[in-house]
Amino acid sequence: MEEPGFWDDAEKSTRLMKEAKNLKDTVEEYKELETAYEEIGLMIEMGNEEGDPEIVPEIRQMLEEFAGKLETLRLRTLLTGEYDNCNAILRLNAGAGGTESCDWCSMLYRMYCRWADSRGFSTEVLDILDGEEAGIKSVTVQINGENVFGYLKSERGVHRLVRISPFNAAGKRQTSFVSCDVMPDIEEDLDVEINADDLRIDTYRSSGAGGQHINKTSSAIRITHIPTGIVVTCQNERSQFQNKDKAMQMLKTKLLLLKQQENAEKISDIRGDVKEIGWGNQIRSYVLQPYTMVKDHRTGEENGNADKVLDGGIDGFISAYLKWLSLGCPDKHAQD
Repeated sequence: MEEPGFWDDAEKSTRLMKEAKNLKDTVEEYKELETAYEEIGLMIEMGNEEGDPEIVPEIRQMLEEFAGKLETLRLRTLLTGEYDNCNAILRLNAGAGGTESCDWCSMLYRMYCRWADSRGFSTEVLDILDGEEAGIKSVTVQINGENVFGYLKSERGVHRLVRISPFNAAGKRQTSFVSCDVMPDIEEDLDVEINADDLRIDTYRSSGAGGQHINKTSSAIRITHIPTGIVVTCQNERSQFQNKDKAMQMLKTKLLLLKQQENAEKISDIRGDVKEIGWGNQIRSYVLQPYTMVKDHRTGEENGNADKVLDGGIDGFISAYLKWLSLGCPDKHAQD
């Protein structure tokens, strides 16, 4: 910070200041854990000397708090990806199945919004397409906060729901699929060359909130990159130009990530492992009937409280994924 010219580049200096603050906070948390560890050791020693059983619940509570803080800090050390500290842009697409899949899409959208809210992150809908009868066909939401992409990269892939259909009078069990794609919101101007002839740009009327203006003008933008098949959309801003700028930034990010990969397997990973929204490609299953269970097929992580998971309680799955990733993605043979 005292280096001559440090403040000349405002964007770079701001980023470095943020990184310095994060490192300082991490060191402080480590020191606090050291102190807590010593205090727990003293409490255990005191309890043994005095033979006082009433001190056990207090020690147990201290251990639980210590373990929770240690796990949070440990997970943060696993966020070593180039863009892990970025905000995230998450997109959900309902698979085949009509109203069932659209309803499942809206349930997942709520789950991620509740998760973001529980962590103090903000959300902003960039694009949304309602289902014909109920639910959501697709939605793109930006989630802003520290390390959001690092956490949510665990969610890329196909999510499968098994339940008794609320839309079927016969009460049959129904299986629905929704794909989830997550990309970092890279704020700096990306050096990515795009040939204008490779783009198809469509405008359409926005369907989200915004009053009369947003519904009467074709301000929403859809950009298709023909060589790769990548499609990005944005309808959040009130002007067509603003929506186009945001959509182009999203497209550049996707192309940059693809460019960094050297083989088709890595490309598939960056694009979210989304091959086909259907059976056999799911990363996680959510079973609501005849029993309740949420299971991640990559890590083997399970949670029998499906309601809690769908209410935003996905930290256990994020934690398991980051651990699995740090171990080199071992095969858990967890497919159903």
